[in-house]
Amino acid sequence: MNKKLLGLYGLKWNPFAPELPLEALFSTSKIESFCWRIENALVREGGFALISGDPGQGKSVAMRILAGRLQRLTDVVVGVLEHPQSNILDFYREMGDLFGVPMRPHNRWCGFKALRERWLAHIDTTTMRPVLLIDEAQEMPIKVLNELRILTSAQFDSRSILTAVLCGDGRLLEMLRRDELLPLGSRMRARLMMDHVGHEELMACLRHLLSAAGNSGLMTTELMQALCDHGCGNYRILTTMAGTLLAAAAEKEAPRLDEKLFFEVFGDHARAAAGKSTARPKPTRTK
Repeated sequence: MNKKLLGLYGLKWNPFAPELPLEALFSTSKIESFCWRIENALVREGGFALISGDPGQGKSVAMRILAGRLQRLTDVVVGVLEHPQSNILDFYREMGDLFGVPMRPHNRWCGFKALRERWLAHIDTTTMRPVLLIDEAQEMPIKVLNELRILTSAQFDSRSILTAVLCGDGRLLEMLRRDELLPLGSRMRARLMMDHVGHEELMACLRHLLSAAGNSGLMTTELMQALCDHGCGNYRILTTMAGTLLAAAAEKEAPRLDEKLFFEVFGDHARAAAGKSTARPKPTRTK
């Protein structure tokens, strides 16, 4: 959305775009608690953490919030794995690039040893564990996940020399229940489950996005209620619908977004959904 259209509504940015500034992201009490545990425990003790949930429930937003918090900490090195689908050789290449360790492509033992030495040196200097963030972790091969578990463990599994946060959908949970990955699944020291959210939480998200973008009065209360009613308990559905309405309003140069615009844009689908929610069952006749 260009500056002219943003200026029409006094917005600093499109509040419903996927790429928002860190300060504009909506955080819940569950996300805050999870981030606190990572910041105050796992970066000092090491180990694995897990973020899971259905698509659109805010997993990647939670990862962005966590990454922002960790990058503000002194002496914490944060690496983000960009290609979770990699085989073991490419996994070591990317890890070497993330943590500044030269890698020999066909010598896994040297890569294994060099990474651990770099992490141990960092811990001895700062007492803080390096952090690895992996989004879309359900795409990782099982062999690579097991390699990561072994790579981060020292002193007969009594010491963790890396903090790793895995983020993925239900497929990741299913993978961690497989026999081959039970040792990894049992090592999750912190978990954040992103579930279906209620009407109040959707409303809180909507209000936060509008306020952070600079126009808390952009939408009428009735429109906000309608969006939350049709958001299916999913942040992505909510913001996609709101973004569609914002674009439609900007095209018409409407002064404010209201419920009339909602029915104009979404039409019969919204009316049908509203009718189903208010319809009463017909009484049955008894003979």
